[in-house]
Amino acid sequence: MSETPPETVPPGSTSSGADASARPARTGGRTSIKYILMLGALAALPAVTTDMYLPALPQVAEDLHTSAAAAQFTLSGTLLGAAVGQLVIGPFSDRFGRRLPLIIGIALHVLVSLACFLAPNIGALIVLRLLQGFFNAAAGVVALAVVRDRFTGSTAAAMLSRLMLIIGLAPLLAPSIGQAVSGLWNWRAVFLALALIGVVLGAIVLRWMPETLPPERRRTKAGASTFSGFRVLFRDRRFLALAVIPGLGMAVIMSYVVGSPFVFQDEYGLSPAQYALVFAINGVGMVISAQLNAWLVGRYSPMGILRVAVIVLLGLAVLLPVILVTGLGGVAGLTAGLWLVLAMHGFIAANSSVLALADYGHMAGSAAAMIGALQVGLAGLISPLVGLLGGGAMAMVSVIIGCAALIVLILATATTAYRGDASNRPGRRRLRQGTKPGAV
Repeated sequence: MSETPPETVPPGSTSSGADASARPARTGGRTSIKYILMLGALAALPAVTTDMYLPALPQVAEDLHTSAAAAQFTLSGTLLGAAVGQLVIGPFSDRFGRRLPLIIGIALHVLVSLACFLAPNIGALIVLRLLQGFFNAAAGVVALAVVRDRFTGSTAAAMLSRLMLIIGLAPLLAPSIGQAVSGLWNWRAVFLALALIGVVLGAIVLRWMPETLPPERRRTKAGASTFSGFRVLFRDRRFLALAVIPGLGMAVIMSYVVGSPFVFQDEYGLSPAQYALVFAINGVGMVISAQLNAWLVGRYSPMGILRVAVIVLLGLAVLLPVILVTGLGGVAGLTAGLWLVLAMHGFIAANSSVLALADYGHMAGSAAAMIGALQVGLAGLISPLVGLLGGGAMAMVSVIIGCAALIVLILATATTAYRGDASNRPGRRRLRQGTKPGAV
C-alpha cells in the first residue's frame, strides 16, 4: 500500500492546496486495488467484530450462566452502539477531516476489546459491546464518506460493490477464525484477536490512509453547528426513505445472524464447525451479488436495479416458511433459501446508499453517518425480536419477511421508484452517468 490512488482533478481546479492528499471527488477512472482493500478492510471491521464471535455464542451463554436471548443482545448491543457512534463520528469527520476520528475510533476499539476479554458477567459484556460498536463505527462511516469524497453516481455504486466483496469475506472467514480461536482457548480469546486486528488496521491507516477532505471543504464556518446537517437530512423525505432501506436490509441479515447459531446448532444439530461452514456458504451469496451489482450499475441506473431487487427479496422471503413447514431439503433446503434471501442485500445496500448520498457531497460524513446509524440501529432494534418471538427458525424467518415487506412499502410510498423512471428525473440522470450532482 505504499502508493496512493490516482486522482482525476476536474477542469478549473488545481492539485495544490492546504492538503494535497485531499482532492475533489471524481466520477470515473481506475483506482488502486490497494486503496480498495484498505477501505474494504476498514468497512469490514464492524462485521468482523460481530461475525467472529458468532460460533461462541452458545458457549458465552453457558459460561456466563445466562439465557440465549441475553447472549444474543451482546450482538444487538454492538449494533446499537454503532448507531450512536456513527451519528457522533460522521459530523466530526465533516469538521475535522477523515483521518483523526478514524484513528481515535480504532484505538478505542482495541482498548474495549481487551476489556471484553476480562468481562466478569453478561451485563458487563453487553455494556462493553455497546462501547465497542460505538468506537469501531468510525471505520465504517469514514470508509463510506471517503467513497463519497472521491466518487459519485454509478461509479460510487460500483466502488461500494467492490468494497462489499471485501466486507463479504467477514462472514466467509470470521466465524471460522472465531471458532478456531475459541476452540483452542475459549470465547474470551476472540476479543484478543479483535484487538490485534484493530492494531493492524490502525498501523495501516497511520501509514497509508490519505486525507480526502481538505480544510476548505470542512464544515467549520462560523455559526455552523457540527450536527446542524442532521436537521437538513431529517427534512428530506426521499433521503430518509433511501437511508432506511439499507437499515432494514441489515435487519434481515442480523435477524439471520442472531438466530442462526441456535437454529442450526440446536434445532438442526450442527456442530460449531459445521455451522461456521453454513455461515460461510451464505456469505458467498452476498459477495457474488455485490460483484454482479458492480457490473449491472454500468448498464442500468441504481434506482432501476433497486426497485427490482426489493420485490425479488420479498418474494424469496415468503418462501422460507414453506421450506420450514414442509421440511423441504432439510438443513440444505433452509440454507439454500437463506442464501438467496441474503444475496439480495448486495443489490440493495450499495444502490440505496448511493442514491441517498447523491445530493449531499458537501456533508458526506453526516449523510454517511445517518445511513450507517439507521443501518445498524434498525438492525439492533429489530433483530432481538427473533429471541423475543422464541428464537427458533420460524421466529427468524418471520422477522425477515416483515423487514422485506417494509422495504418494498417504503420504496413504493416515499420515492418515485414505481411512479415513472426515477433515474430520468431532473437531477437524477447524472447518477446513471456518474457525474457529480451539483457543486460541493
